[in-house]
Amino acid sequence: MKTSGHVSVIGAGPGDPGLISVQGLRLLSLADVVIYDRAVANLLRWARPDAEKIEAGAPAEGMMAQDALSMLIADKAREGLSVARLKWGDPFVFDSGAKEAMFLHEQRIPFDVVPGIPAAVGASAYAGIPLTYPGSGDAVVLLRGSEGSDDPLPDVDWAALARLDGTIICNVRGRLATAILQALIEHGRTPDSPAALIYSGTLTTQRTEGHTIAALLTHLADGADAGEATLIIGEVASLRAHLRWFDERPLFGKRIIITRSRDQARELADELEQLGAQTIAAPIFRIAPAEDPEAIDRAAASVDAFQWVIFASANSVTRFFSALLSGPRDMRALGNVSVCAIGPTTADRILARGVKPDVVMPEVRIDDIVEAIGAAGSLDSQRVLIVRPDFLRDTLAVELARHGATVTDLVAYTTASASPESKEAQDIYRQLLEGRVDAVTFTSPTAVRRFASLIGSEQAADLLKTTVVAALGPVTAEAAEQLGINAQIVPETFTIDALVTALVQHFAR
Repeated sequence: MKTSGHVSVIGAGPGDPGLISVQGLRLLSLADVVIYDRAVANLLRWARPDAEKIEAGAPAEGMMAQDALSMLIADKAREGLSVARLKWGDPFVFDSGAKEAMFLHEQRIPFDVVPGIPAAVGASAYAGIPLTYPGSGDAVVLLRGSEGSDDPLPDVDWAALARLDGTIICNVRGRLATAILQALIEHGRTPDSPAALIYSGTLTTQRTEGHTIAALLTHLADGADAGEATLIIGEVASLRAHLRWFDERPLFGKRIIITRSRDQARELADELEQLGAQTIAAPIFRIAPAEDPEAIDRAAASVDAFQWVIFASANSVTRFFSALLSGPRDMRALGNVSVCAIGPTTADRILARGVKPDVVMPEVRIDDIVEAIGAAGSLDSQRVLIVRPDFLRDTLAVELARHGATVTDLVAYTTASASPESKEAQDIYRQLLEGRVDAVTFTSPTAVRRFASLIGSEQAADLLKTTVVAALGPVTAEAAEQLGINAQIVPETFTIDALVTALVQHFAR
């Protein structure tokens, strides 16, 4: 008989992945199996890479689907696995979380519940609408909304709700928003009562409509589909004009393409999203082991035999230090070795390992790199280790050797270009063609060339004519220019922070 596992019913919050609790994040990162609502799939980035991931669909997609889901959760636990049941909003606020937990109780399967920020609470805060405020009533009513597009009106005392001195809040879909507003008016609520409808709450696509019930009814009558939204009725809705903050951020609503490998894209994406942008990761390449994967282990084990180590990319740093610390040596082996970082991100990755680079070069300019290293002393007979990706050629090694250095040119990893036929590539092409992209960022010449290949080398220049192009440094801008792509933004300092600041300044104008 297998040992019973354990289920954590986790409230994931209303959409912004940063709103999950610390406890929820910890349990998610430890789980063997993650069963998640479709609306919170963006949290899977924090699940274990080897965890089984099962989409549960939208919340409560029918009674039979819910029963089958409860059985699935229980079956996974019976296999002795730790299960994270990741639910949109809070599992015990108008959700099926309590039903799933009750089923686990009946099956004698251990479980715990991690509260989450209810969708209604998160959306209202991000819209700048407090649920309570002095002088705006002493009651808050959470009204059951809809779990399908044609759900009937909630069975409540509408006359009492219409008279309520306080706030009514409800998650709605389809035509339910119109039905609720009309029911309140029919039972005595005045059409000029403050009200708001919040779409895509807490996400970078969030938008808020209406100032009064009458304005919302007009908005909905004009053919707007309520979709998934949060409806707020009460005096507090009038405070949005003074308390709005989320959609006032400098890059709010801007759609920006990031052309970096997936592990590096997160850094830039986080900074842009903090300022309100919606980021789109362009899958320009994937990383694979080097042809001789043991070469980096050998180099790391003998690193103290070199006078210089030159890291040509952030991923090179990660792979080298992983090899160093998993082998017979440790950080002390670098005690007498000088370190050069090419690019600010590479330098940051080295600093994160507790090592301060002796030389930091902003870009891959061969002559400048050789000059900077040579300034520390003659290169004659110096042993130099270059750790680089396959797409950077051996030009630097050749030039250093020409100045007398003994060079070991190590390819730390290889990259494979993404397919132009992939769904992601086709989607990016379509968004550019339809003018739905506000900016494209390039952080290296290689990113420029591979992005052009991804969307079509001949089409790239035309597609980017009506889009802001931001390049991290003149070398990257030159690579774009060679393909007929004009980079309007080139920051004076070649860092991610400077690139983000330049984008903010551009759109502010």
